[in-house]
Amino acid sequence: MASLKDVERVADDLSNLVEQLRREIRNNASFDRLVQLADEISEHADEAAGTFSTVNDALMNRLNEIKGGGSGSGNTRTSSGSSRAKART
Repeated sequence: MASLKDVERVADDLSNLVEQLRREIRNNASFDRLVQLADEISEHADEAAGTFSTVNDALMNRLNEIKGGGSGSGNTRTSSGSSRAKART
């Protein structure tokens, strides 16, 4: 299962990519490089969203178990989270 440490790593990667994007823009950017960086940022953002969704699902399932739901059948994922998960597979 994904953890908050995983999210922190993804956030650090995103931060580094944004800094690279800023440097590229300041230094007469190559549009090819800007596209590459934007793609990487998008992939990392999707990864972060997927990680948040996984952690949320695990927490909600655990809360349902504690409340007596036991089966964990409740799906708390939003439609946007579902589409992101489908897009990654």
